[in-house]
Amino acid sequence: MNHEYTAYGLRLRTDFEIPGLNQTAGLPAWGEVCLETRGKPAWARQASRLPSEVIHSLPAAPECNDPAFVVRSLGEDRYFQLSYSDGTEFLVDRLGEQIWGSCPAPLTQEDLVTYLLGPVLGFVLRRKGATALHASAVRLGDSAVVFAGPAGAGKSTTAAAMALRGAAGLCEDIAVLHEENGNFFLHPGYPRVCLWPDAVEKLLASRDALPDLTPTWDKKYLALDGVRASFELRKLQVGVIYLLAERSEEDSAPRFEEIPGRDALMELVSNTYMNQLLSREQRAREFELLSRLVNQVPCKQLVPHHSASKIEALCKIIEKASQRHLVHPQASIGARRG
Repeated sequence: MNHEYTAYGLRLRTDFEIPGLNQTAGLPAWGEVCLETRGKPAWARQASRLPSEVIHSLPAAPECNDPAFVVRSLGEDRYFQLSYSDGTEFLVDRLGEQIWGSCPAPLTQEDLVTYLLGPVLGFVLRRKGATALHASAVRLGDSAVVFAGPAGAGKSTTAAAMALRGAAGLCEDIAVLHEENGNFFLHPGYPRVCLWPDAVEKLLASRDALPDLTPTWDKKYLALDGVRASFELRKLQVGVIYLLAERSEEDSAPRFEEIPGRDALMELVSNTYMNQLLSREQRAREFELLSRLVNQVPCKQLVPHHSASKIEALCKIIEKASQRHLVHPQASIGARRG
């Protein structure tokens, strides 16, 4: 393992260089993961011979070229297999410490990494007991400003728009929560924001304004490399959570709407990452944690406008509304409620 990275607070050791990730040896991490791709190690060969049971599946999504996805338990949860209908396969041990991955031609290492940094590490985080929101986040001041919602809600587009205006990107699609002394923090993800071509066109007036994520897929990415946009390497306290509602054609959009605490809690519960794989006990613990989160951190519903011409207005109201919820270095660490 001659490459080392940090993503979502995990130290990731790999046998190949991962495009887009900065080698960040020395940064603090709360867990470790080793990824092997060159040959199948003994533990992975053993796992492949064990009886299997499907525990989760998603059908293919032809509209965006997403393949079908299946998670299998091997040997009664001794190992897990995450496989895609395009032939990509990952094996994970029960503690989420070892990963083996492989993909067939014409898929590339970039394809393997795309799956790794999304669903695979999302699964590993769950195995390690982390609570992960289906959300993106940026830094404003010294706070994490979070955009949560289901697939297609505009989380990545909003985060990218904010990053292009100078807000450092923190995480995209997966937001890993860490509770410490009654406060909540987010770990940084990886220095890219993945976007569909139509979102790139909304942000930059051309579908081809950003590079392809992989040679075999039409998704693009905004690099958080300090050129167009930057990346935040520090764990940040959560300042405010915006729950993205359905886009509106009304003249009043973009706008904020108040949302009762119980409704905000239910929104967050439904938008935790891979929550289908949680046991009853894990669901109960997560519900309690998210209840504390809603009591500690302001949650507001954000209604974007359907038109791309309103994205700048959306960013401006986020910047203005977030100011009163930002954490400042001299601020006390007690509970805050907006």
